[in-house]
Amino acid sequence: MPLNIWVLFLAQACAMCAAPLVVFVGGLIGKELASSISLATLPVALMVLGTAATVYPAAMLSQKVGRKKVFLLAMVIGVLAAALAGQGVARDSFALFCLAAVLLGGVIACVQQFRFAAMESVRADQIPVAVSRLLLAGIVAAYVGPELVVWGNELVSRQYEGSFYLLAALYASAAIILLLGYKDVKKAASAQQGQKKSWVELFAQPGLTLAMTSAAVGFAIMSYIMTATPLSMTSLSGLALSETKWVIQSHIMAMFIPSLFSGWLIQKLGFRTMIWSGIIIYSLCLLIAWIDQTLIHYWLALILLGLGWNFLFVAGTALLPKVHQPEDSAQVQGLNDLLVFSAQAIASLSSGALLLLVGWHSLLLSIIPLLLVLGYQLVRWR
Repeated sequence: MPLNIWVLFLAQACAMCAAPLVVFVGGLIGKELASSISLATLPVALMVLGTAATVYPAAMLSQKVGRKKVFLLAMVIGVLAAALAGQGVARDSFALFCLAAVLLGGVIACVQQFRFAAMESVRADQIPVAVSRLLLAGIVAAYVGPELVVWGNELVSRQYEGSFYLLAALYASAAIILLLGYKDVKKAASAQQGQKKSWVELFAQPGLTLAMTSAAVGFAIMSYIMTATPLSMTSLSGLALSETKWVIQSHIMAMFIPSLFSGWLIQKLGFRTMIWSGIIIYSLCLLIAWIDQTLIHYWLALILLGLGWNFLFVAGTALLPKVHQPEDSAQVQGLNDLLVFSAQAIASLSSGALLLLVGWHSLLLSIIPLLLVLGYQLVRWR
């Protein structure tokens, strides 16, 4: 793997700590600061909404000014947003914390461009492995993100405040790594030619809809269940916060550890088999989560949720550059992430309210149509 891959890996390991941290404590902070418990998961949803709103502009801006400038700007904003979140907690300001969550979501949108930067840095046959290797940074984030809560409590007495100051330090570290180590990849001249296609023309390309649907459905279902799980475990099932942290950490580890072999599996088994495997794993996740709401069932279900996400997201991402023309890269990447993170935003916004309104089992049942849509796209693909 080229040097760019390892630089992006280290920077992503620092920058992606924001997502597991906010997923872990966002609902708990919201429960303390919000005027209604129904708004408890709003910060998590706003983080995802901020991501969805920023992905397309980030892709277009990267094409115009280069990825490195966009990445460095994002890390600076990350430092400010993390500090703002800490101040929101310190001042008991739900509005301030929600604003910080939106800004962090925008930073995450730029970090999502790391995988496209990685794909541009390798040969075409190395793309699945490059994507999976970069996602291994999530293993670090899965552990460090929630642990920032513990370490942050040693900095300041107010619970959760110090964790966001530590997150700001991680964003500063990522900025230094990118500044010193990352180099923009010059695109071939052919990639700069051709007129911008309409959305209809883009989606007429065979396989593009499947690639986007695989990543979008994988992300939406993962976010839908993961956002609701801490609230379900602590408020509805009466489990301890330490047990919830263990389940979330295990889930995020399960999202990224399969990246050790998922790229290789795509090369050996093909995209179709990997996507079918993701659908089957998600189905098993729903079954285990449905059976009971004990700690072991939450843990097993969230482990399978992470594995299924990895298969669907890596397969969809690696398939994407194979089903469009090089000159459409920026437009397709922007549209792909817009679809993926819009689906994730809708899932996050609705999961907390639906959990409290209809309960855990009904929430699980509402996921089945998404799996059917993905299965239909896979059957239609030739």
